[in-house]
Amino acid sequence: MLSYILKRIAGTLPTLFIIITIAFFMIRLAPGGPFDSEREVPPEIAENLERVYHLNDPLWQQYGYYLLNVLKGDFGPSFKYQDYSVSELIAQGFPVSIQLGLLAIILALVIGVTLGSIAALRQNKTVDYLVMTLAMTGITIPNFVMAPILVLVFAVFLGWLPAGGWGDLKHMVLPVIALSLPQIAMVARMTRASLIETMNAPYIKTAKAKGLPPRLILLRHASRATMLPIISWLGPASAAIITGSVVVEQIFGLPGIGRHFVNGALNRDYTLVMGVVIFYGVIIILMNLLVDLLYAWLDPRIRY
Repeated sequence: MLSYILKRIAGTLPTLFIIITIAFFMIRLAPGGPFDSEREVPPEIAENLERVYHLNDPLWQQYGYYLLNVLKGDFGPSFKYQDYSVSELIAQGFPVSIQLGLLAIILALVIGVTLGSIAALRQNKTVDYLVMTLAMTGITIPNFVMAPILVLVFAVFLGWLPAGGWGDLKHMVLPVIALSLPQIAMVARMTRASLIETMNAPYIKTAKAKGLPPRLILLRHASRATMLPIISWLGPASAAIITGSVVVEQIFGLPGIGRHFVNGALNRDYTLVMGVVIFYGVIIILMNLLVDLLYAWLDPRIRY
């Protein structure tokens, strides 16, 4: 197991290198620069700023400087947020983003697995059709469309919840729901399909022939096999929730990493955008590794 983990971690290095390289040159190809503004800067000041941040060097030299700094764990200073480094901005926004992401994943798992199980146990019944209809609706409506609708209904019309900002638990409700709704739909569909297949497996039929109660069969024998596709979903879902939070945090005005990413892209804050991209990439890679390790715990037949 340890050798497998070490090999997987070593295999992430080329992936991170490719992510850094593509992101570095893509942000540089965008028109404008970090020190462009409506008020024209004197040429002497602009030249000094570019020299300090190595922006007047050839692009390949800038790339080399940045790689060396990343290897040292230094994402550099932010071009727009004065007196703040990129690491400090990420450290400030990460608690907000991780709370939203974890709550959205937990909500998607609890509600999605419950609805999918109900639909599978009532296959081809009215409840099954209703759950699948809601699931298809949740999949087709993206969170950046659902978020303004939630604000309009629950904040503007009903006045039950705040429309934005960050504070107590009430401020989390709408962003978490907006992030989790597409994932709830995905989990419900996967759970239904997996549980139907599992309940028709030979070992489940044997357990029924022995006279075991349906609840015991479901919890003890069918649950682990049913959860395997859901565990596979965790890796891509984490990526979807993390990248989705970029838009949701901007809509609700939350001080998370996603908001820093959007502002950094609009301001051509090269170091901030790069730092957030690398940070997101590391989280997604670690989540995929965790998913692979959970597979062995759920299915003893899997060996590394």
